[in-house]
Amino acid sequence: MDIDEPALRERLGRLTLEQKVHLLTGDGFWTLRAVPEIGLRRIVMSDGPSGIRGTRWDERDTSLLFPSPTALAATWDPELAERIGRLNGAQARERGVHVQLAPTLNLHRTPLGGRHFENYSEDPLLTARIGAAFVRGVQSAGVAATAKHFVGNDSETSRMSYDARIGDAALDELYLRPFEEAVKAGVWAVMAAYNGVNGAPMTENRPLLTDVLKRRWGFDGVVVSDWTAIRSTEESANAGMDLEMPGLPASPWRDELVRAVRDGRVTEESIDDKALRVLRLAARVGALEGFPEPPSATTPADARARLRDAAARAAVLLRNEGVLPLAAPRRFALIGPNAVRFSAQGGGSAHVNPEHVVSPVEGLRRALGDGTELTVHPGVHPHERLAPMPLTLVTDPGTGERGVRLEFLDAEGAVLGSELRLATHFVFLGGPPRGTVQIVVRARMTPADDGVHTFAVTGTGDFELRVDGTPTAVTLAPGRGDPAEALMRPPEHRVQAELPAGRPVTVELRHTRVPGRFATVFGLGYREPHLPEDDELAAAVAAARDADAAVVIVGTNDDVESEGFDRTSLALPGRQDELVSAVAAANPRTVVVVNAGAPVLMPWRDEVAAILWAWLPGQEGGDAIADVLTGAAEPGGRLPTTFPASDDRVLSPVPAEDGTLHYAEGTAIGYRHYAPDQIAYPFGHGLGYTTWEYGPVTVVGGVAEVTVRNTGDRPGRETVQLYAVSGGTAGPLAGFAVAEAAPGESVTLRIRLDERVRSAADLEITTTRTDIG
Repeated sequence: MDIDEPALRERLGRLTLEQKVHLLTGDGFWTLRAVPEIGLRRIVMSDGPSGIRGTRWDERDTSLLFPSPTALAATWDPELAERIGRLNGAQARERGVHVQLAPTLNLHRTPLGGRHFENYSEDPLLTARIGAAFVRGVQSAGVAATAKHFVGNDSETSRMSYDARIGDAALDELYLRPFEEAVKAGVWAVMAAYNGVNGAPMTENRPLLTDVLKRRWGFDGVVVSDWTAIRSTEESANAGMDLEMPGLPASPWRDELVRAVRDGRVTEESIDDKALRVLRLAARVGALEGFPEPPSATTPADARARLRDAAARAAVLLRNEGVLPLAAPRRFALIGPNAVRFSAQGGGSAHVNPEHVVSPVEGLRRALGDGTELTVHPGVHPHERLAPMPLTLVTDPGTGERGVRLEFLDAEGAVLGSELRLATHFVFLGGPPRGTVQIVVRARMTPADDGVHTFAVTGTGDFELRVDGTPTAVTLAPGRGDPAEALMRPPEHRVQAELPAGRPVTVELRHTRVPGRFATVFGLGYREPHLPEDDELAAAVAAARDADAAVVIVGTNDDVESEGFDRTSLALPGRQDELVSAVAAANPRTVVVVNAGAPVLMPWRDEVAAILWAWLPGQEGGDAIADVLTGAAEPGGRLPTTFPASDDRVLSPVPAEDGTLHYAEGTAIGYRHYAPDQIAYPFGHGLGYTTWEYGPVTVVGGVAEVTVRNTGDRPGRETVQLYAVSGGTAGPLAGFAVAEAAPGESVTLRIRLDERVRSAADLEITTTRTDIG
């Protein structure tokens, strides 16, 4: 978008120093200050990588929940990424959001990274091309994309403070590459990370913010801090930061930055440059009067179908011994903890509140129809925390409506506000209504079964839980780790009550707020009476033995994959490995679906008939999984990251005691890091339901040409991957493209090779890395 720069400077010239500086700090948790006298409206930001949550973390503000970014990268399809980006942009426009805090362009340096699911790939080229396409899509709707977290934020442990020591070659070839491509794609915002790189915090890292990002790459957008990442005044301002967020509860900029200019520690010219960048952003997103409005963008009527298709295209068939696609079984056993407590998304700031999530039970019931007898068993209980209390069991005690009553009380106990809520987990960013001292949740619950019912309080601070009149008081303290962990994985206290089925009981949770906190997070968890785990596992195995086919859905959850902490192991939580092996021994037609955003160990991978990797597939995941299992859709995904066979060679995300995180492996991450015998499934791996024949590869002028033919009996989708070979040694990914063809049809692809690979000497191109020694 062309911007009238003289007109921007004229607006800038009307502002005082104080007004210009105050433009550079948030005026709310998600907003920037409006200046009506120059036609500047309030700019609104929103997370994030899995969809547009908006300014409230609230089930009443629903939006589309997309497949996780790693799933999107598994499609290897930049055109699809651009369409998904445009759909995100349309969602943002409809919600009054001007800036989307996505995409996340950090790399899969280690599969233990807590936000692995939020990043695209271990490979810089795949990350760069998917990320740049997403940026183009979002911004085509007149919404700013934000490339984050610049740079080296590839771990969560001590992310607020660690110093990543990254060599020049690795920094240039790997970690900076996706951000450079985003800048070439015209990204309008870049977010600076919490961590440091090579001795300086990223918000004070002038060599990277100014010398590389702004001068070498020519970035003309806004450099925004991660929330609370700016902790200095002149150091961050002089390094190249433009915008401090959120400016709450206190700001090291604002009045301090005005004083720094008055004292000569920061030049007013640099303030002008920062303010001009904010105005340029406002003009681009339609928040500055007198500049062209962005093109219209609305969410299409078939948006859910598009998400379902994207999730199916992302699914990776790791193994298939002839059992998939499933023929319609008469008796079908659906087993596994993630079959009944499905992980559609990871934890953290990427969280979105969809109107509905399609579970695998729903999806498979629809796909298999009434002619199939479907049994469902969790098998094991691996979750660390209880699920939120289901709304099917609770009503407002005053009105009888479905949901719970939420009340905000002042110090005298007077009700400041009252809401009917269709949730039992609550997040208030910026806090509840002013003056609130206590928050009370009231519900009438009707147990469905006789037995011991388990309730849980989650959060930090003082609580009182009353179940059927019996009180329990508890104080829950946050851990000593990342502050985000207290928000994303708060401590839990459980209470049990023996209750009969059908008799309504009152449930009340009273929370006394912790003064001074900008966020309040708490909730009410629940688990119905259930079998002991040994008995549950035995029941699942018996169901598998009696079925024509068994599908076991295992995986992770937001106790395991989330912002704020890293994983300590690649093993599946709890007894899920034991469950898979037992079911496979009982039924040779056992299919495992893995519902996870990052690699897990699969010691049973040779015991089962098929393995489908479903990722964290978003709100339409249950239908997408059913589509692929039954053959209604091709499993179109290919791995965007290497799946190691064990933990032995996995790089650690944990900094040393002195706070440094040494990237001692240099450029050897992912497929560059592991030996062949250390890999369970290689980067780029994925099977389909048809077969393909490749013609020779020719290269002319930096473009490779190859013809592929579908030699099977059904339509298919193939991802053609080209790798550089130098001196007989396998090299990096050089280019890729997707082919779709009917049975017997040939497709000729022209694939743009990576310009960095094209410049290498003694270069050959091959269509697979695994054929190279």
